[in-house]
This record gives sequence, C-alpha cells and structure tokens, in this order.
Amino acid sequence: MALWGDKDLVTSTGTISIDFASKTVTGAGTSFSTDSVSQGDVINIGAGATYGFAVVNSVASDTSLEIYSTDYMVAGVTTVPALTTFEISQEPLYAMADSTYSAPEVRTSGFSTDRLERVLYGVDQNEVSVASTTAYAVGHSGWVGITSYIDTHGRLRVKHEVLVAGGINTTSDSVAEDLI
Repeated sequence: MALWGDKDLVTSTGTISIDFASKTVTGAGTSFSTDSVSQGDVINIGAGATYGFAVVNSVASDTSLEIYSTDYMVAGVTTVPALTTFEISQEPLYAMADSTYSAPEVRTSGFSTDRLERVLYGVDQNEVSVASTTAYAVGHSGWVGITSYIDTHGRLRVKHEVLVAGGINTTSDSVAEDLI
C-alpha cells in the first residue's frame, strides 16, 4: 500500500451503504473491482464528505469492500444509509485528518458570506498547463488543496496549498477523471 497515488478520482459510480459493525461497504451499481479500487484508497462518503472519510482495507467484489475503521466519520454518525453517494481517490491518507479539507463550510463573518470551498485535488502536469491561464493556476503537479470563495466585491478568490509535490511521473493522473 502506497502513502498516496496520483488519481483524485478512481470511481464514484453507483451508491453505497456502510455497516459500521463489520466495516463493510455495500454498493449498488458500483464497480469497485473493475475500477481498480485498492487497499489504501480513500473513500469520501456523501456529497461533500457529509458522512466523513474512510480508508479501503480490501475489495471483495464490484459491490463489496471493507474499510479499516470509522474513525474519520463525522461526529455522531453511526450509520450510512443505502443510496449514499461517494467518491474514491488516492489522496494522501493524512489529508483525511486535516479538517481544512472536510466538507465545504459557509462563512458568516469576515471577507464573505458566500460558501467557502476547500477541496483537495491530485494535479498532474497536463492539468497544471491547462489551468495556468485561469484563477485556479498552480505552480506544479502534486496533491494541492484549493480554497475558493467570492469576496465582498463579488470577485472570485482562489488560494492553493501544495501538500505533496509531484514529479516527472505525474504527467497524467487519469484521463477519465479529467473529463468528469
């Protein structure tokens, strides 16, 4: 198991439910095996991580996998019901514990009252090139945290933080996820 991979989206096809007692994720319309989900991948549970995160322990089939623990579930969550959306990535495991990149928040004071988006992306060299002329430009490939919001003057503000710098082997993280 690697500390991280280079894909910010391995799969998000179908929906899931989670049995906390057995740590079993049951999918409906999922393709865990077919999409090469593997041990160490991170599963973001619910839209915007509304239920939290978990690390994949093993994959049994296209519709069943096991997670290591429920430690990174949102406080008070004891079940994840059927038909819950998800995304599986190869983000750095330590990023799960970083509350900066948890579910999007809404600022109620300060520079804006609009939604403040904080998202972690795996950025390859092709994406660095494409984004270079946009507000989302980053200096180089790797795992990058992006914070964006609209300021009080209606202008888009974007800040980025490189968590893991990429190298020459990050020329293409996944063509399929770039088209989503």
